[in-house]
Amino acid sequence: MTKVLDDLIELLQIEQLEVNLFRGHSPDERMQRVFGGQVAAQALIAAGRTVDDDRHVHSLHSYFLRPGDPRVPIIFDVDRIRDGKSFTTRRVVAIQHGKAIFNLSASFQVVEDGPEHQYEMPEVAPPEELPTFLERVTPFRERFSEEIWSWLERERPIESRSCDAPRWIDPNPRPPEQHVWFRANGELPQDPLLHACVVAYASDLTLLDTAVMPHQINYTDDTFQVASLDHAMWFHRPLLADDWLLYHQKSPSACGARGIAEGFIYARDGRLCVTVIQEGLMRPRPA
Repeated sequence: MTKVLDDLIELLQIEQLEVNLFRGHSPDERMQRVFGGQVAAQALIAAGRTVDDDRHVHSLHSYFLRPGDPRVPIIFDVDRIRDGKSFTTRRVVAIQHGKAIFNLSASFQVVEDGPEHQYEMPEVAPPEELPTFLERVTPFRERFSEEIWSWLERERPIESRSCDAPRWIDPNPRPPEQHVWFRANGELPQDPLLHACVVAYASDLTLLDTAVMPHQINYTDDTFQVASLDHAMWFHRPLLADDWLLYHQKSPSACGARGIAEGFIYARDGRLCVTVIQEGLMRPRPA
């Protein structure tokens, strides 16, 4: 396991304070707000800690309510909504400064058999034929300040390889669709909940960018406010977050200062493992 992945695993090992009460922290970085994928993954860990081992997460629905403060701990309050014969439901509220910043509902299910079908996996170049993240950004080194470049060139807990240039490298208008391979940057422990949480963390890294692609909004563009509003995931089939996963992302609509994007996460063998839908704020700032 790489150190950066070890740091992410440690970030997800939230502290239990009481039966249904947990505490998490954020990385010691100069960030203005907590990364949404982090708080979603930590909330899912909190929910999963209260569920029997024979039940695996099959869906989550969440809302980002307030920006998270990375300087203070996050308290996760778990409500044990229902424990049924096949399904278990949990509600988690993430709290900072006495206010809810994030709300998650998650459902867990015992393993069952049933009919199967799925969307076919798109045909794209395999990850081995694509440039690494650093190889992708190095030709554009002069665009970035020293501070941003220092952040770009550092090792990351999630290794990703885009099939096309990311939006923040090429902001020119294009169709709202992209394909990104990703995996944990190292080998993970054999814990299905941890693998699901790492995928939840990674699922928030690029999805909202898809809704922005047709509109020539650069990452440095301060004339727009872009932020996640809600995030939903359905886990269809078992997966391994430390194997390559293909994230097929597209955006069907943007309207009313909001953009919606959907993602389909495939295992290397073509199995559709996760469906993701996220809506985000795309609000023009007053001149």
